[in-house]
Formats: sequence, structure tokens, C-alpha cells
Amino acid sequence: MTQLPDFTLPATSGTIFQLAAARGKNLVIYFYPKDNTPGCTLESSQFRDLYPEFQQAGCEVVGISRDSLKSHENFKAKFTLPFALLSDTEETACNLFGVIKQKMMYGKQVRGIERSTFVLDQDGALRREWRGLKADGHAAEVLQFVKTLG
Repeated sequence: MTQLPDFTLPATSGTIFQLAAARGKNLVIYFYPKDNTPGCTLESSQFRDLYPEFQQAGCEVVGISRDSLKSHENFKAKFTLPFALLSDTEETACNLFGVIKQKMMYGKQVRGIERSTFVLDQDGALRREWRGLKADGHAAEVLQFVKTLG
């Protein structure tokens, strides 16, 4: 199992997220391309709807994109997201997890975040990853896996 290097990012609600401080609980980190876009809104809303079940399974959830904290605060408020969104404008976590890819968008090559999710156990070890996934139904699949961690 892979131990990830520690990182610190600014988070919504005026907090700072530090990976090392998240130990003791399982952790879902989902990377998404952009606030307020259809797929990202769908994915975030599904994590929101299942959040009580993630909590019951002893798991925290955080979302990461390259959007600003201001954008994150608006997105979080608009969709009443109960978990932190982390702003990775410098691509610190994006580079650690290798989620920046060349993608086609409206016929143009653009560099952006590939929708990806990572599950870390209570000791901070990477237990599962999904890359290039489809937003719809993904949160439920992650929850099923988290429930197997115990």
C-alpha cells in the first residue's frame, strides 16, 4: 500500500486541510475539473446525499479542484455540500496524485483535472483509486468500497 506525501491546502469555511491530520479515519479524496459544471455538480451532490453513510462508515470526504476558495465557497453554499472543498490553484495535490491530463474540450486540447477518486485508510495508505470515471453513480460505488474497509 502506498503512503502519500503530506500536503496542506486551503479549504472552505476558513480552514486548512492537512493530509497528515486526517489520519484516524478513512478518507475519500475526489478530484473534479470545475465548480458549477454539470458533471461536477452531479458528482458532488451524490457525495453530499451519501455523506451521512460515509460518516457512519468512519470516513471523511473532501473534494479538490483548481478553482479559487471564493468559487468553492459559492459552489458549497449553492449545493449545501457538508464536506470541505480544497483549493489547489498551485496544483500541489493534483501533481502528487497525477490527475492533470491533456483532454479534448470543445475540439481543443486543454490541460485539466481528470475526474479521479482516491480512498485512503485510517493510516493514510492508499487503498483504491478510480481514474477517468463517470460522475453519475460514482459516489455510491466509492461508498460500497469504503464499507469493506471496516
